[in-house]
This record gives sequence, structure tokens and C-alpha cells, in this order.
Amino acid sequence: MRQKVLFALFLMTGMIFLIEQSNAIPAFARKYRLSCRTCHTPAAPKLKAFGDTFAGDGFKLEDEKAPRYYVETGDEKLSLIRNFPLAVRLDGFVAYNMAGNEKSDFEAPYLMKFLSGGEISEHLSYYFYFYANERGEVAGVEDAFLMYDNLFGTDFDIYLGQFQVSDPLFKRELRLQLEDYRLYTSQIGTSSINMTYDKGVMFTYGLPTGTSFTLEVLNGNGIGEARNHVFDKDKYKNVLGRVSQDIGEMLRIGAFGYVGKEKLSSGPVGEITNEAVIWGPDLTFSVTDRWELNFQYLHREDSQVFPASNAIDYLEDVSTDGAMAELIFMPDGDQSDWYLLGMYNYVDSDFEPADYQSATFHAGYLLRRNVRLAGEYTLDFTDSDNTISKFSFGFVSAF
Repeated sequence: MRQKVLFALFLMTGMIFLIEQSNAIPAFARKYRLSCRTCHTPAAPKLKAFGDTFAGDGFKLEDEKAPRYYVETGDEKLSLIRNFPLAVRLDGFVAYNMAGNEKSDFEAPYLMKFLSGGEISEHLSYYFYFYANERGEVAGVEDAFLMYDNLFGTDFDIYLGQFQVSDPLFKRELRLQLEDYRLYTSQIGTSSINMTYDKGVMFTYGLPTGTSFTLEVLNGNGIGEARNHVFDKDKYKNVLGRVSQDIGEMLRIGAFGYVGKEKLSSGPVGEITNEAVIWGPDLTFSVTDRWELNFQYLHREDSQVFPASNAIDYLEDVSTDGAMAELIFMPDGDQSDWYLLGMYNYVDSDFEPADYQSATFHAGYLLRRNVRLAGEYTLDFTDSDNTISKFSFGFVSAF
């Protein structure tokens, strides 16, 4: 009886939140007077092929004349956007049984961020967002970069700024579910290397054959505060390379490799460093526009890491394996008003605190094209003797 009452409370609360957000209009849709489903399917933030192309072209439509979006100043070298594009994403949930404590929690706002992006000139574009609220904290700027597209008249693009290392694989920020891709976020001891945010430069190149190449050169230690006006904590730079291939319209396969080195500490005995190698295949398989299967495998080797910041001894030759499988069902393709999603997360590491295993079931319904209800159940069975389940229900909105 108690669980039924809690479920009813969650449902009514989520509906109240969503009614307040029903007139939302995202920035790019507002600029070009297009429906959100032109780029997103079945709901924001997940992109479909046209959305990927739009982002790759610098957030502009090739058949739209740029001058209409700029202020005429008489200076052809000056690009002033007539109407500065700005959007807001606001999510809120209620949750039950966090960390197995049988507590309910109102998590609204769960996140609120301001986004902007678009073309500065014919080939130069920008994108950034600012987290005004991320689970109760001001997280600040995460994605933020300038982009130059179609260099030398080819499908060669350059990004400079900060972005997620995993973006060429699967974009964490564009997933539909709350449950994260844990193989990208796992921290191995005191190592700063993972597949989330970092500062650097990214090069992408595509061929008419459906083959694409990506190269990233990174600081390798995330996007924390600068020390003495320097963001990189050491003299090393890390590199990621990836190649992917479209096979017909149903299958895309890819593989990546990441090589990094980082300073862990320095002292009387000299500098202690960790060398990390990460690699793995990935694929997206779409039988029809109703079904989509995403899969990622990752293997990581660390030469040596400290298990904790106050540890004296370090672990050597630490091996980590991770996998993610995500299946999405959309009954009417990008016209769907509802969808279902299942995901499996797996991380197994010699550094045991990084171990993780979970199964997630997620369902969403579009109240409006840019406002959706979302319900999610995750079973964490990392510890077979102490399984933890969590239920969340709420809204995701953009306007």
C-alpha cells in the first residue's frame, strides 16, 4: 500500500512540473522555425542523423542565407548575431530508494542549464552551455568550444575548447536516461584520465564512403580549476584516435584507441607517472526506424595508480573492462509520442571500487515536442549480496 501511495505522489508531482513547462521552444528550432523532431528522435536531447549533420555543419542550415541573421554594420569582417540564440534545459524528478535507504526525494530542479550556439561566420561556429544548477550545485561551464567546419572545402572540421572525450563514440549529454554510461565515467584510483570532459583540440574528417576519422589531443586531467593560470597538471598530452564506418543505412561500426600519460606525484625519489591505454569497439544497429541498439566495449590498462589520495603504496598493472548495451524502441520512429529503453552497464576492474553492474528500464512520453515525462527503474547488482533499486519519475524540458 505504501509503495502505491508513493507512486501516485510521484505521478502527480511530475505532471504538475510538466504543465508549467508546456510552451517551450528551443533556440535552434526558434531560429529556423522548424520542429524539434527535425533534429531529435524520439525526443530531445537524443539526435538523429539530420541533427548530427546540423551540428557538424556548425549549427546552421546550408540552404539558409546567413546575412539575415546578422546586424548590418558596414564592416564585412564583423559578425554580430541579430538575435542571440539562447535556450534553457530544465529537468526535475522525484526518486525513491536512493543508495538502498528506502527514502523518497524531490529532485527538482535536478538540473538547469543555459545553452547557446550558432554560426559566427560562414565556417566559424560556437557552442557552450552553463550549468546554473546541477543536483544543487553551480557546476559552471562544461561544453564550450569554437568550431571551424569544411576546412579546405572538404568535410574536415576543427574544434578547440572543452568537450567530452567520448563525444565521437556516444554522447553522454544526449542520452535519454538518467543512468550514466559508467564505463566512460569510472575513476581508477587517483588517475585523472577518463572519457568525460577535457580541454583540447579535436579534428574530424569524413569521406563520401561513410568513413569518418577523429583525432583528439587533450590535457588529460579534466576541466578543473587552473593552478597558476595553467589547466594541465603536467607536461604530458593525451591522444585519442577513432575510425568508424557506415554499412548501409542500418549499421555503423567503430573502434578507438586512447594513449595517455599523467604525473601522479613527485618527491625525493623522483616523479611517479601513470601510463594509460584505453581501446574498444562500438556499434549502432538500427533494424528499422523503430529499433536502435547501441553497444560499447572498453578495455583499459594503467601502469600504476594510487588507490587513494593519502595512499603511500600504488597499484601496478591495473586492468579494467567495461561494456554498455542500450536498446531503444520507438513505435512510430521519429513520429513517436512515447518510447521504451533498456540499458545494461558493466565495469570490472582490478581497482575494485570502480566495479559496477546495473540494468535500467526507462520509458518516456512526449507531453509536448520539447517536454517529456520520464520514468526510470535501475537495479544495481554490483554487490550480489546487497542489490539496490532506484525509481525516478519526472520531466525533461527545453525552451
